[in-house]
Amino acid sequence: MLFTLTIELPADVAQSLQRSGTDLCRLAKEALALALFQQGDLTHAALGLALELDRFETDALLKRRQIYAGGLSIEDLEQDQRSLDEVLGPAGRRSSSATLPPDGGRPSLGW
Repeated sequence: MLFTLTIELPADVAQSLQRSGTDLCRLAKEALALALFQQGDLTHAALGLALELDRFETDALLKRRQIYAGGLSIEDLEQDQRSLDEVLGPAGRRSSSATLPPDGGRPSLGW
């Protein structure tokens, strides 16, 4: 589902911005999404989805804008896990049978 938002600007302001080559749609979308993120209405993952950015691009945007959040939510971590599963597949995960011995040595792979 798409949500469309219309913003009215005075004609001279709009013309000036269009001449400068500013992508007003992208700028407005980014500003709204960042404001919602700062209010706590969007998670890190939702912010990235809204702006079509991956986690690292989202982090870079937040850093450029000097917006620092407390941490990642469970939703963010679950989205990261889904992304990793898509890229690496289940074989990319560490085997659940791998355990560390009490002395902290090499892991036992259960062979």
